[in-house]
Amino acid sequence: MSMNNKQRWMGGVVLLGGGVLLAALLLKGNEEIEQDKTQTQIEHPSAQTESKPKLAQPAQDSEMVSLQPMAVDIETEKRLLEEQRQAREKAVAEQEALAADFLKMQQEAEAAAARKAAEEYAAINARRNAAQESSDNIPPELIEDDKVKAQRLAEEKRKLEEKRKADADKKAADDKRKADADKKAAEDKRKAEADKKAAEDKRKAEADKKAAEDKRKAEADKKAAEDKRKAEADKKAAEDKRKAEADKKAADEKRKAEEDAKKKADAEKARELLENGDKNWMVQVALAANQANADAVVSKLRAKGYKVTTSPTSKGIRIMVGPSKDRETADAARKKIAADESLNMKSAWVIDWVPLEQR
Repeated sequence: MSMNNKQRWMGGVVLLGGGVLLAALLLKGNEEIEQDKTQTQIEHPSAQTESKPKLAQPAQDSEMVSLQPMAVDIETEKRLLEEQRQAREKAVAEQEALAADFLKMQQEAEAAAARKAAEEYAAINARRNAAQESSDNIPPELIEDDKVKAQRLAEEKRKLEEKRKADADKKAADDKRKADADKKAAEDKRKAEADKKAAEDKRKAEADKKAAEDKRKAEADKKAAEDKRKAEADKKAAEDKRKAEADKKAADEKRKAEEDAKKKADAEKARELLENGDKNWMVQVALAANQANADAVVSKLRAKGYKVTTSPTSKGIRIMVGPSKDRETADAARKKIAADESLNMKSAWVIDWVPLEQR
């Protein structure tokens, strides 16, 4: 048996003996307390029975009623109670003293056992060291102790490793849980920000859409108003144009009517002159397009000694030679002019001409 096992057995025996002794002392103290109570009751039996006052029996035949005095007064009862209390305190003090003595004895026994075990262990170590110095042989109990120690150390190392691994696993689980919580919080935050941004974008898009719709409506209203104004302006312009055309047409018709009336009057006057007045026979030699051409022709004719008369018309300037009193004279003048090669007026003809002032 190893030294450690011996020490354990000795300590167990000491503790067991101390427990038995303490139980005996406690039982003895309880018995003494019960004996003190019993003795007190025997010595003072009337403390309880005579504590109640006795009532006198009623006298017969009108005798006087007398009261008996109490056997134990209050002071005596207090004294008895105080004696009982002191007896109990004494018994408790004795029990505590016995317990203290027992504990002291137990501590001394344990100290002696420990001292003895230490001495034995020191002796064993001394013998072991001596044996190791004298030879290389190792005692079997030491080998056994080393094995036990190695097993204990291995077990402690295994438990420590398991605890470290458990702590590491717990820390890893806590870190993972915290990381998951942080990731979830970040994801929730990102999702909330995305939802907020989406709502903001939607609100902005709706605002832009509404602004565009309002702008389109305003432009449509403006265009409609512009079209209406333009239509009204076109209508007014058309109305003004139609009115102007109507006025112009009326003026033209009036002017034409006046011209027609004047022409008719002129025709009537000319007819009247032809029928009733003197006729001037003229030889029309040319119809000039402008005044310069007319002046050139007039100069040539006057250079030949002819009397020349011009009269503007709607088609040009009429150039005539004359007048003659009759047609025959005028026709003779025509032939003479047509025969003159220098004049080159072979297309001349005779007309009966009435001056404008006579028409």
